[in-house]
Amino acid sequence: MGIVNATPDSFSDGGLHASSSEAVDFALRMVEDGADIIDVGGESTRPGAHDVAIDEELRRVIPLIERLRAASPIPISVDTRKAPVAEAALTAGADIINDVSALRFDEAMIDVAAASGAPLVIMHMSGTPATMQDNPEYHDVVSAVADFFHERLAACTAKGIRQVILDPGIGFGKTLRHNLALIGSVPRFCDLGAPVMVGVSRKSLIGQITGRAVDQRLAGSLAAAVLALRYGASVFRVHDVRETRDALDVAAAILEEEQHYAV
Repeated sequence: MGIVNATPDSFSDGGLHASSSEAVDFALRMVEDGADIIDVGGESTRPGAHDVAIDEELRRVIPLIERLRAASPIPISVDTRKAPVAEAALTAGADIINDVSALRFDEAMIDVAAASGAPLVIMHMSGTPATMQDNPEYHDVVSAVADFFHERLAACTAKGIRQVILDPGIGFGKTLRHNLALIGSVPRFCDLGAPVMVGVSRKSLIGQITGRAVDQRLAGSLAAAVLALRYGASVFRVHDVRETRDALDVAAAILEEEQHYAV
């Protein structure tokens, strides 16, 4: 899943795409590099970020989605917490809803998802982007996230939503230790019966471990992605598509061969 942020303030690539045509060109390069999905977002959810008005979010993402859909059949995910944005994005050609609030920010989102039949990504986040890194605490972060997913999956099932992807929310209301525990616990989330998505690309945990700036975190991001693959993750939300695709393809080939010789 290649990331295209139509935002001025995202932590890694905010402001890089001044127009929807530039963003579409960038997205198409990601497709050439091996992306299977393009994730389009118009509201930053970095730590400390504040809400964007619906009209502004629509202005940012709808022309981009329309142009990308006209240019490519690539599945498009819309990264939004707002039901009107999700509904308009699906009408414009998006295929997937990626809701970092797991349907809690806008109570109408679950009905939009159910009515559309679109696959849905639900993510665990403690608090809101504006507050989530204010001293996050858990008695047991892995159990807390697993319990959260269990409850959210039940809510989706009750509405007839069957295609759900789980995102443990690396960096969303978690400390470094919380993030590392969640990556290592991907098998537990896989046991809930839904695909697991991991988004670690360029995030602060990579910088905390390596001391690298945001634009120097590729190697650390690849290491985390490969281990997440080993643990069972099947969707990877990334900035560096070509490099991540190569790393995952090589790791997958080794893991596949390993199965033939497993004792």
